[in-house]
Amino acid sequence: MAGALPAAAAGPGAHEGHRAAAAPGTAASDDSSLVMVLDSSGSMADDDGTGRTRIETAREAVGTVVDGLPDHYPTGLRVYGADRSRGCTDTRLLRRVQPLDRAAVKQAVAGVRPRGDTPIGLSLQKAAEDLPGPADGAMATRTILLISDGEGNCGTPQPCEVAEQLGKDGAGLRIDTVGFQVKGRAREQLDCIAAAGNGRYYDAPDAKALARQLQRASQLSADGYRFRGKRVEGAATGERAPLLAPGQYLDTIGPGEKRYYAVDLDAVSTADFSATAVPQPGAAVDTFDALRTSVEYGTDSSCATNTERFYQKEGATPLTSAVARIPAPEGTRVCDRAGCYRLVVERESKNGSDAARWPLELVHGVEAPLKKGVTPAASEPEYGVGDRSAALPSGDPRDARGGTGFNDAKQLGRGVWRDRILPSQTLWYKVPVGWGQQVRYDVEFANEPTVEQASWYSYGATQLFTPGRFPVGGGGEFTSTAVYSGRPAAIRMGSVPVSWTNRYEYRPTVQPVHTGGDFYISVTLGARAAEIAENPQIGVVLRVSVLGDERAGPEHGAPALGKKTGDRADKRGNSPSAADSDGTGGAGWTGIAAAAGAGAVVVVIAGLVFVRSRRGVVTQTTRGSA
Repeated sequence: MAGALPAAAAGPGAHEGHRAAAAPGTAASDDSSLVMVLDSSGSMADDDGTGRTRIETAREAVGTVVDGLPDHYPTGLRVYGADRSRGCTDTRLLRRVQPLDRAAVKQAVAGVRPRGDTPIGLSLQKAAEDLPGPADGAMATRTILLISDGEGNCGTPQPCEVAEQLGKDGAGLRIDTVGFQVKGRAREQLDCIAAAGNGRYYDAPDAKALARQLQRASQLSADGYRFRGKRVEGAATGERAPLLAPGQYLDTIGPGEKRYYAVDLDAVSTADFSATAVPQPGAAVDTFDALRTSVEYGTDSSCATNTERFYQKEGATPLTSAVARIPAPEGTRVCDRAGCYRLVVERESKNGSDAARWPLELVHGVEAPLKKGVTPAASEPEYGVGDRSAALPSGDPRDARGGTGFNDAKQLGRGVWRDRILPSQTLWYKVPVGWGQQVRYDVEFANEPTVEQASWYSYGATQLFTPGRFPVGGGGEFTSTAVYSGRPAAIRMGSVPVSWTNRYEYRPTVQPVHTGGDFYISVTLGARAAEIAENPQIGVVLRVSVLGDERAGPEHGAPALGKKTGDRADKRGNSPSAADSDGTGGAGWTGIAAAAGAGAVVVVIAGLVFVRSRRGVVTQTTRGSA
């Protein structure tokens, strides 16, 4: 893909009216930051049921939060109700947002004494001003974390209205709320603030729950998606679309919006285009909210289209749609011509869904055709030895720490790996796969202690992506989701073997798997797991294998490379590569606690209608309208 595959020969010049892509710099989410807003009103002096005051418990929980944040993570602290016995302007920034000094934050919160009223709306407005804006071109998560034991009592500005305005206007802003021993209208208000502010509400009925939920919210802020790419502004119409060269770009998209980009293509190269939308984790979405990508030519020719949906209502996760313009061998269709094409991204949102603009990470790549006289190997449309019955590595898992997105995905070799995941979080990994090989893996979510009277079911999910970021579905062999209730749950996933000729297949499980490189694995835990699991994070185990001997190239009869790398002999027992858990990318291992043991099983719940696969009926693909 861009940066890895050769670009096509220079095509025709940009059509008149197209604008050059702007801002050559690279943007990353190094500017993420957090400000905690702590309720210090009079009610925080009440007993929390353990003989301690609520403010004492809150101080301890804040200390736990800062102990778990990364070194130097920009963090601030604001309080309200701490200075006067009455007053609706009583909000003060105790510690400005700056590189984390754990001792200083703990010292600041230790001096807070609960006294006054509850000006939540004004405090939210001020907290948004406390957060520094991102540097030029950067996309970052800026989080307000509100901890309160009651409802705002100051009238205007209304907290939910403030949150809604901030959620729409604040680039990358989210508001998470934690309700400490709240009920009724107070809980409803905090839930409303979080939903309007692109965030999540966390319920904390006791001290342990308060510490747990604060850790979850703060760590989600620190582990936000790391973006990379040149800034570009898509147009509202095709005539004004900016012209893109092969590469990686950043843009944003609002509800119901279309963004147009232009590319010059020759008549023989494959052009790939992916768009990854990154809403705030857990923000409100509808089951059928969608991200669609298309390739268009001329005035009425749709060359390809792909639609991806959330297919769950628990909360937003990254969503990637990808599409390719693949010239037919005979080259007789309209979409086989050389010329200027339009790449289109469209966002569909239901009423009540997140109204914020979503960051978009775009990748446009061009694959040159094979050299003349080279006969490609036949397509590989079947799973074969990589079906769901394939034996995967066993043995003790090794520690790994997943990345925040495609750009910092952690490389895994064959073996068994363990990690920890937060509710609403998506972790990312990558696995090198060569010509003739296929990736096959299992994801196992751990058996975890649950909170008392846990009544929710959540879900675990995984998605496999090609090097060009094309989502690969299960094709009826695999299912990408499992119910999670705190009991062990497992998901099996894999791809067909990589073959250059797969691009001419029409099945979405086969067509994208047409070039070797790093295949990406995403693992997601649903937002409602925050109401189930007692520990802040839950364990997850990945069993990863790459099956088949790697071929030297895409051509027919290409020899296998020197080292035998296949796992075909493992159908009856453990993989010999199980001991190879050190992988090919040792960076990033963190020495976290053990996650889950082997042998996890899928939870079966009679009568439960659950989250549908992200693929299958999700995708509609057409090529060559004429």
